[in-house]
Amino acid sequence: MRTVDLNADVGEYSGTDGRAVERALLGLVTSAHVACGGHAGDETSMRATVEVAVAQDVRVGAHPSYPDKAGFGRRVMAMPMDQLTGSLREQISALAEVAAACDTTVRSIKAHGALYAEVARGGDAYAALLGAIRSCCGPDAVLVLPAGAPAVRLAWDAGVPVLEEGFCDRAYTAAGTLAARDQPGAVYDDPVQASAQAVGLARDGTVTAAGGTILRRHVDTLCLHGDTPGVVALAAAVRDGLERAGIGIAAPPLRA
Repeated sequence: MRTVDLNADVGEYSGTDGRAVERALLGLVTSAHVACGGHAGDETSMRATVEVAVAQDVRVGAHPSYPDKAGFGRRVMAMPMDQLTGSLREQISALAEVAAACDTTVRSIKAHGALYAEVARGGDAYAALLGAIRSCCGPDAVLVLPAGAPAVRLAWDAGVPVLEEGFCDRAYTAAGTLAARDQPGAVYDDPVQASAQAVGLARDGTVTAAGGTILRRHVDTLCLHGDTPGVVALAAAVRDGLERAGIGIAAPPLRA
């Protein structure tokens, strides 16, 4: 049976209602990437999120970003590489401490927002994140990257385990990148649409991009954004669609 990981980006809410959404979402996914202070999150939110993840048997990962709470990490920041590496190290280490207190560990690292796109290109941002991972994570920590991104090959060549990621709730451009959030239709609110895209990516690695272009990507994990409106309904529909298609849903096996 084809099996795929279903992950969510979480830990980005501070209010009661938002936390309730994330608790429900964590009941539907197999991995969670937790905001750790760059674009959102603090020790209190990290602990609350990790506790729920552990209770739901959800794999915990870190979701670091540019240190940009004002822009929610969705703006590229010009930073010296050593400063960016230091910021990312602080973020990942903060979550690792919380995870240890909750009797778990940080199993994966996935950059957020603008940093995610920059890391995917394989330049200085990628090198900064890799440096941070090597300094504060074990050798089995997995780097999550966009499926087919240039950084995937670089990471494999460097001996870093990788999960290639596809998106359930975002539109793709013909070039294979995510459509800008300010473009109409870039963020899905239709559970049927999200489910169909998830099934296509998981089953045969295909997704229909802008202009009807069919992209082919190997996908290990599928993402849902915790701040997408109606994300719990989207996640439920994605799970149902995958199960109906005969696709198993499980966190990736841990390396020996």
